[in-house]
Amino acid sequence: MSISNIILGILTFVQLNCENLFDTKHDSLKQDMEYVADGKRHWTNKRYWKKLNDIGKEIISCGEDSAGFVLPDIVALCEVENDSVVRDLAKRSLMRKAGYEYVVTQSPDLRGIDVALLYSPLSFALINHHPLRVEPLPDMRPTRDILYVSGRVVSDDTLHIFVIHSPSRYGGERYTSPHRMKVMERLCQSVDSIRAVCQSPKILMLGDFNDYGDVASLNYLKRYGFYDVSENAVGSNGAKATYKYQGEWNSLDHIFVSDAMRDMFYRCYINDMPFLLEEDTRYGGVKPYRTYNGYKYLGGYSDHLPLVAKFKL
Repeated sequence: MSISNIILGILTFVQLNCENLFDTKHDSLKQDMEYVADGKRHWTNKRYWKKLNDIGKEIISCGEDSAGFVLPDIVALCEVENDSVVRDLAKRSLMRKAGYEYVVTQSPDLRGIDVALLYSPLSFALINHHPLRVEPLPDMRPTRDILYVSGRVVSDDTLHIFVIHSPSRYGGERYTSPHRMKVMERLCQSVDSIRAVCQSPKILMLGDFNDYGDVASLNYLKRYGFYDVSENAVGSNGAKATYKYQGEWNSLDHIFVSDAMRDMFYRCYINDMPFLLEEDTRYGGVKPYRTYNGYKYLGGYSDHLPLVAKFKL
C-alpha cells in the first residue's frame, strides 16, 4: 500500500461478480464442461490467466481515490469456481504482491459456482468463517452457500460479513423470487444468532442478490433493520448501476449494513473506469466490458461492475 488505511482511517470494501471465473479443469462432480479447452467456450489456459490478471487489475483499480492510492481492505467475490481459482487470483496473478488472504465456500451449486472473500491481514484479523447452507425449495436447484466471516479491524471493532450470491432470475422474476427469499431467510437466521450474543453488532452483507428495486427479498432485509448503502451508487464515466441488460441499467449487486455500520458509512460508488467499459452500439452510451457475449469471446473483464464502499474507522 502506498498510503496506510490506518493513517487514513478508512476501511474499503469491494463487491464484484467476476462473470464465471472458472479454471480449465473438468470437475467430474460439476457441470463445468463448457469451461475446458474443447468446450463450447474454448476456455484455454491463456484465456484463464488473462482473466485472472484482468480481475486483479479491476480489484486494484478500486483502490484509486482522491486521497491517494490504497488497496481495498476486503473484497467479496461472486462466480468463482473453487479454492484453486481464488488461490491463483490472490497468490499467482498480478495481485500476488498485494498480500491478500482468502476464504471460499464449497457449494452444492450444479455448475460449481462459489463465493469468496479476499482480505488484507494488515487491516482485518480473521476470527472465524463458515458456510451457511441454503436448503432448496422443492422446485429449486441447489444454490450457492452464504459465506460468513468474522474478523477484527484496526479500530478493534469486530465485523460480521456475509457474502451472498442469490439464485438467478432465469425462468422469470415471479417464479424465482421465492428462491431468493429462501436465501434471505437463511441469512437472517444467522443474523438472529449474532444479535442474541452481541449488542448492536457491525454487520455487512455484500453480493449479487439478483434482485433490484422494490422487491420482496430486498425489502425483507430492510424490515430486518438493514440499509442498502449502495442504493444510489453511480459511476463517474456513465454507469448508472452495476449491470446493464438490453439497454437498461440495474444494480443486482448490493451492500447492506446494520445500524452500527451505517454510523461508520462514508460513501459508496461504482468503479466504472474507462477500461472496464465499452461502447454500447445498440442502445447507446456505455456498458460493462464483459468476457463473453453468449458464447462469443470478447476478452473483457466482467458483465458486472464493482461496487466500492468506504467506512470511517
